[in-house]
Amino acid sequence: MNTYTSERVRNIVLLGHAGSGKTTLAETMLFESGTISRRGNVAAGSTVSDYHPIEKEKQKSVYSSLMTLDWRGHKINLIDTPGTLDFSGESFGSLKVSDTSIFVLDAERGVEVGTEMFWKQAANYKSIPIFVINKVDHPKADFNRTLEMAKERFGREVVAIQYPYEQGEGFHAIIDILKMTMYEFPEEGGKPDKLPIPESHRDRAQLLHNELIEIIAENDETLMDVYFEKGTLDEEELIDGLRSCMLNRQIFPVFCLSAERNMGSGRLMGFIDSVAPAPTEVTGPELAHGGEYKSDKDGKAGIFIFKTYSEDHVGDLMYFRVYNGSVKSGMDLVNSSNGNSSRLSSLFVSQGSKRDEVSVLNTGDIGAVVKLKDAGFGDTLHEKGFEFQLKSIEYPAPTVRMAVKSLKTGDEDKIGMALNQLHREAPSLFVEHSQELRQMIIGGQGEEHLASIKHSLSHRFKLSVEFVEPRIPYRETITKPVKSNYKHKKQSGGAGQYGEVHMLVEPWYEDMPPPPDIQVRDVQTFDLPWGGKFVFQNCIVGGVIDNRFMPAIIKGVMEKLETGPLSGCRARDIRVSVYDGSMHSVDSNEAAFKTAGLMAFKKAFLDASPQLLEPVYNVEVLVPSEFMGDVMGDLSTRRGQIQGMDSEGSLQTIKARVPLSEMNRYYTQLKSMTQGRATYHMEFAEYAPVPRDVQDRVMRETMELEEV
Repeated sequence: MNTYTSERVRNIVLLGHAGSGKTTLAETMLFESGTISRRGNVAAGSTVSDYHPIEKEKQKSVYSSLMTLDWRGHKINLIDTPGTLDFSGESFGSLKVSDTSIFVLDAERGVEVGTEMFWKQAANYKSIPIFVINKVDHPKADFNRTLEMAKERFGREVVAIQYPYEQGEGFHAIIDILKMTMYEFPEEGGKPDKLPIPESHRDRAQLLHNELIEIIAENDETLMDVYFEKGTLDEEELIDGLRSCMLNRQIFPVFCLSAERNMGSGRLMGFIDSVAPAPTEVTGPELAHGGEYKSDKDGKAGIFIFKTYSEDHVGDLMYFRVYNGSVKSGMDLVNSSNGNSSRLSSLFVSQGSKRDEVSVLNTGDIGAVVKLKDAGFGDTLHEKGFEFQLKSIEYPAPTVRMAVKSLKTGDEDKIGMALNQLHREAPSLFVEHSQELRQMIIGGQGEEHLASIKHSLSHRFKLSVEFVEPRIPYRETITKPVKSNYKHKKQSGGAGQYGEVHMLVEPWYEDMPPPPDIQVRDVQTFDLPWGGKFVFQNCIVGGVIDNRFMPAIIKGVMEKLETGPLSGCRARDIRVSVYDGSMHSVDSNEAAFKTAGLMAFKKAFLDASPQLLEPVYNVEVLVPSEFMGDVMGDLSTRRGQIQGMDSEGSLQTIKARVPLSEMNRYYTQLKSMTQGRATYHMEFAEYAPVPRDVQDRVMRETMELEEV
C-alpha cells in the first residue's frame, strides 16, 4: 500500500436514508477504481462493507465500515454508514473524522427523513456536502423533483453539476454542466464515452452552465473581476472557484448516477480527487476545552480514536484519524485523558473486514491498530512533549429503553460485561445498572438498535436474555407543611437509646422565606444526586439537642429520602426544620437520633399530602405533512401536550411534552402510523405531578414488587 501525503488524501462519509443505495455505491466505487475485481451484492451478503453476520442476515448496514481506494493517485478513505435511523449512532464518529459528506438521495423517493437527520448531524461537524441522486434508472425516477426537494430543504446553495440525458429505464447518459460534456455509458456500465452535448440539450446545459459560473463568481471577488472582463470562466477557474465555494458552504454540488448499473461513479470520484477538499484545507476539529485545532503535518504525531470493535482472536481493533504529524508502527503515544502511554503495534488500512499493513500514516489519513492498551473510543493520543485533546463525540439521548433480564441464573455479571463491551464499541448504546429501579437498563436509537444488541448477546456472547419494560424512575414530594415529632426510646439491659426530634417538614421552592415563629440558626442545602434539593435547618435553641447529633438526624432523613415513604421512589424538594426535642445524658447517641429523625420525617411526609412526580420529556417528531394529524392525535392519547410546530421543507417538526411512562413502544407505533417515514428524539425536561389514578397504580405495583 502506497504512502500518501496529506494533500493526496480525501476523507468521505456516505450518508442517506435506508435503501438509497450507499452500500451499492461504495461497492461500485471500489470496483471502478480497481480495488476489487468483482462487485458484491447486498442481497447476497457479498459486499465489502456489510460483512458482519447480522448485516448479511438483515441485508442492510448496521455498522459503519471503512474502505480505502486509490483514484488517479489520490487515496479516498470511504466510510459507509447505516441508513436506518436506529443505527444512526454509527454516523457520528464517521462524520467527525470525514471532511466531505456525500448525501445519497433516491431519485424515486426524493429527500427522506433520514437525509434530514443526517444533514443536521453533518452541519454540526461543518462537513462539506455533496449530493448524489441515485437510481435515476428507476422506472419512477424523477431527478428534477428530487433536485427541487433538496433546494427547498437545504437552500439555494444546492446546485446541479449534472443531470440525466434520459431518466427511467432508458437512462444511459449524463449531461455534465461543469465540463459541458455528455458521458454515454455502455449497456453493462463502466467507462463512458465523452461526447458533445446533443443539440436538443445544448440550450438547457448552457443555461445551467452560465448559472453555475454566476454563482461561483458572485462568491469570489477575484473570479468576479475575471468574469466581468472575459464574460465567462474557463474550466480551471471554475474548479478553483467551486472548491472555494464548497469550503465556505456556498455551493452544494449535485450529481446523478446509477450505482447498481455502474453509471456515473467514475465522474464522482474524479470530482472528489480534483475538487473535494484535502484534510489540510477544512475547518479543524474542536478542542476539548474550546477553540479550533490547527493541524501541523510536520509536527509531532497526534491521533483521535473514533471507532472500536472487538474481533475474535484479534482483540480490540481501533480506528483512528491522524490529526497531526505522522504515525509509524512501534511509536509510543500518550493518552491525553489518563496520561498513560500506549505503543502502536502494526498499522493497517481497511477494506471492510480485510486489513492491509502499512508502515506510516500522515496527517489527515485514517487507519486502524490492534492491541492498543489503555486507550479506547473518543481518546486523543499524542507524542510526548506535544499535548492536545480533541472534543469527544456527543450522542443523542436514547429514544427506546428496555430492561435486560437474564434467563439463566448467575449470568448477570457476564451480561453486564458484555453490555459494557458493546457500549465501548457503540457509545450510542446507553447502559445503566440501576440500583434505584433494580434493573439493568439499556437505551438505544430505536427498537432495531436494541434488537441488534440482543442478537449480539445471544450469538456473539452466547447469553440467554429477554427484554422487558423498564420501570419508571418516579420521584416523591409533598404539597403542604406539617409538624411532627418522634421519640425513640429503647432499653435492653445495658446502655439504652434515647432521642426525641420535633420537626417542620415543608415543600421546598427557590427563594423560600424562613418559617414563621421559628428561629433558624443554621441552614444546609444538599443537591440530591437524583435531582432536586433537600434543605435542612437547625432551629434548636437552649441546647435541647446537642449539635453533634444534627448530622445523625440529617442522615436519617436522607436515608428515607432515598427510599421515599410513599412508594419507595426517591423524594426531592423538601425542607426540614428541627426546632425542638430532647436527649438523655447517658442513653442519647447518633443511632438514636438517626432513627428519631427518620421516623419523624416519615410520619410528617405521609401527612403532608404526598405527591408522586413523573419524568416528562421534550419530544420532537419529524414527520411528513400528510401524517401530522395522526401523529398529533396519538401524542394526545399519551398525555402529551403539544408545544408547537415548525415547517422544514416538506416535513414538519411537532414539539410536545410527554411523560416517559407513555413513550414505551412509541417508536413502533410511529413507524406504523407513518409508513416508517417519521422519526423522533427526546430529552429530559422536568418532573411533574402524576394524575391521581397513576399515583394509586404505581403505589400498588410497588407494594406488589416488594412482596415478591
